[in-house]
Amino acid sequence: MSAAEILVPGKAGEGEALVLTAPISFWGGVDPKTGRIADVRHPQNGEVISGRVLFLPGTIGSSSASAVLMELVHNGRAPAALVLHEPDAILLLGLIVAREMGWETPMAVRLGRGLFETYRGSAVKVDGDGVVTVA
Repeated sequence: MSAAEILVPGKAGEGEALVLTAPISFWGGVDPKTGRIADVRHPQNGEVISGRVLFLPGTIGSSSASAVLMELVHNGRAPAALVLHEPDAILLLGLIVAREMGWETPMAVRLGRGLFETYRGSAVKVDGDGVVTVA
């Protein structure tokens, strides 16, 4: 169990952990229609982020990342929760705008990268207080 800092409040989430081993660009790196990692150079290419607790060691910046995340929310293909090592204001803006549109959004929290491996291969829950646990 780890207490995480809530970056963007949202719906508590539960799902299989997807611990990325490399930073990702959402723009061109994630298909907003399927929730699948589409970047052929990414180590987790082909993995689906939808409905999973997504552990992000970092992002590769694009101002369009927020739009892709917002599309994922709108299409019902968003992760169950996002766990970031460092806040990414542009990416998180997608959750904020989606919430302002009245869409149910996943919670985003900040957790030390050293704890990510603790959750690999597990079912994980991020509760409304930002506590990350193995479900």
